[in-house]
Amino acid sequence: MDHPIFSESIRRIRQSLPAEASLGQLTAVEQEVVLRLIHSSGDLSLVKDVRFTPGACEAGVALLAAGAPLLTDTAMAAAAVAPMARRTFGNPVQSVLEWAPSSPPPGSTRTAAGMAPALRELPGAVVLIGSAPTALDVLLELVASGDAAPALVIGMPVGFVGVAESKARLSAAAAVLPQIRLEGSRGGAGLVGAAANALLRHGWLARPQP
Repeated sequence: MDHPIFSESIRRIRQSLPAEASLGQLTAVEQEVVLRLIHSSGDLSLVKDVRFTPGACEAGVALLAAGAPLLTDTAMAAAAVAPMARRTFGNPVQSVLEWAPSSPPPGSTRTAAGMAPALRELPGAVVLIGSAPTALDVLLELVASGDAAPALVIGMPVGFVGVAESKARLSAAAAVLPQIRLEGSRGGAGLVGAAANALLRHGWLARPQP
């Protein structure tokens, strides 16, 4: 399944990580997520900023293997994960923009406006947020109110406006919301897609063989 260049890249990443950034304290699936994030970003320092709630990756693998939908904040994130989903478990991949109005509401964004109706229709989804802290804020408000909640959030909005605050709120919800989170200003569609692809790949390779 893996291209030789990818396999060699992962080997070199493991070799290049400094001793203090050992992956040994992570589970096998968590290690795969971190390695794929580094591979996708080219940034070895990212290893220190990835956070997992206990069991989130393992639960994500099980959910995706059972066909859970993937819900993304942008079309770019959907495009980043759709090919792997097709090659593995055939999970449906949709963007919250499919539920969004054609124009953003005053003071908000289309992704934020689409999040609530999308989650209510797909409450057991694995949610990928790589670009829109506003959408993450709406998701967290829904969870806090006891409304529709996702099964797992991969929260990696990128940028400098509202990002630190939304990631802090996501961290504060860790006790009730399984999550994979990237601290700091880094993130983006490619990275949330990489994290989800790592879960899909792990589940596909570990599936029972006929």
